[in-house]
Amino acid sequence: MSKQKKHIVLGVTGGIAIYKVLDLIRSLQKKGLTVEVIMTKSAQEFITPLTFRELTGNPVHIEMFNPPKDWTVEHISLARKADLLAIIPATANIIGKIASGIADDLLSTTVMAMEKPVLLAPAMNTVMYENPIVQKNLSFLNKMGYKIVPPDAGQLLCGEEGKGKLASVEILEEEIWRLITEQDYSEKKILVTAGPTREYLDPVRFLSNPSTGRMGYALASEAARRGGEVILVSGPTELPLPYGVHYIPITTTEQLYNTVLAEMSGVDIFIMAAAPADFRPETIFSQKIKKKAQVQKELSLVFNPDVAKIIGERKGNSFLTIFAAESENLVINAKDKLVRKNADLVVANDITQKGAGFEGLTNKVILITEKEERNLPLMSKQEVAAEILSSISRLSRGLSLVEPID
Repeated sequence: MSKQKKHIVLGVTGGIAIYKVLDLIRSLQKKGLTVEVIMTKSAQEFITPLTFRELTGNPVHIEMFNPPKDWTVEHISLARKADLLAIIPATANIIGKIASGIADDLLSTTVMAMEKPVLLAPAMNTVMYENPIVQKNLSFLNKMGYKIVPPDAGQLLCGEEGKGKLASVEILEEEIWRLITEQDYSEKKILVTAGPTREYLDPVRFLSNPSTGRMGYALASEAARRGGEVILVSGPTELPLPYGVHYIPITTTEQLYNTVLAEMSGVDIFIMAAAPADFRPETIFSQKIKKKAQVQKELSLVFNPDVAKIIGERKGNSFLTIFAAESENLVINAKDKLVRKNADLVVANDITQKGAGFEGLTNKVILITEKEERNLPLMSKQEVAAEILSSISRLSRGLSLVEPID
């Protein structure tokens, strides 16, 4: 069953930071969100409505009393179809209006008609932002349930330095996603492992695998969006850190093992998406091994601890999800792994299939429990992460892995 696209109404006010909003809209649309813009009169002094209309593909709303096209009251209709109203940038003027209950233009009137979340991202001169009246208004709106995204500190266009820069596009986007995403992981502590481990032979050579960490990072990001307290234990990757997670870097499998055990107290859900090395060299040479025939050495390996298996033995009532990347007998091997490691869910993928390997942006998996299987089509790893977390949520509540069709 297809999910309805989320609808964002974006209120744009008059500030130089308005130019960042163009990049934000592009990013939101790439990820499948519908964006519709309301502009204040002062915003139109910076960018024309035509720019936003061409970018969003939707009408831009600027007047409260435009002739009706479909006999709807505009501010009410916008408020009803929006999953979120985000005011970016939010000037001191609009913040003061909302805090005082003033509704004298289309944007402020739409705010008063909203029953869904409202996000405010202030951007202004440092002295204005730190003005006690502005701070009082922001504190009051925060207590009233408005989501305030604080500005960054740095060099402002007016030449001064301090707090007042609009938050980054990445932070704004994540805060928007959190507000439109079901918070089914609130009050849950989730530990996610991600990426490869490295087992060094000498200072420059190591044993590892092609894992990029994308699947684990997508799971950590999605869990944080859904309200979870997320610990991300990650081997070396080149990925940007997911927003809103507690990050703990590791290198070796032994470090992964020690870190997970140290952090497991109070964890409700373990998601073991890392690809740790099963073996490590018995001897690690302190100096680089020279490429000479007379110094050739036999490589002797020893087993690393099986982190997922040990968590399975100690998890108690916590939920354990593991991964099985196989090249043959996918379901048989995955089920065997599920039983051996006392896991509640195994995410299995055939690494020989196109689009399902370590290094890609997509994945194609089968979700397997002791009683059920669910095949997912080829998806982006972020989409796979959302499906995995929805399945964990259902299973944790004693429901079926396969969601019934209405």
